[in-house]
Amino acid sequence: MAAEIEVEVVFGIPERQRLVCLTLQAGATVADAIEKSGFAGDFTDYDLSSLSVGVWGQIVARDAVLSAGDRVEIYRPLQMDPREARRRLAAAGQTMRKSDAD
Repeated sequence: MAAEIEVEVVFGIPERQRLVCLTLQAGATVADAIEKSGFAGDFTDYDLSSLSVGVWGQIVARDAVLSAGDRVEIYRPLQMDPREARRRLAAAGQTMRKSDAD
């Protein structure tokens, strides 16, 4: 019996997020985990094969071999550069921090 590993795969859009825990064969790749996650059918507005991917916040290639406990992250494109968002808020006299009233 081949060894198995457990990993998580995550993807989100502003309206919803998904996280799945998967059991894969040792030697499985990021691409294998994404395929098994079923996210392509859940997020049909996105071509998941063209998006950047990472493991625990580090960009990796889709053929990167996973280890037990890894968290595969699929990154959607940013709608705006965070620096530009801060500039616009500053110009309007606002900050990105939530107020105590929120």
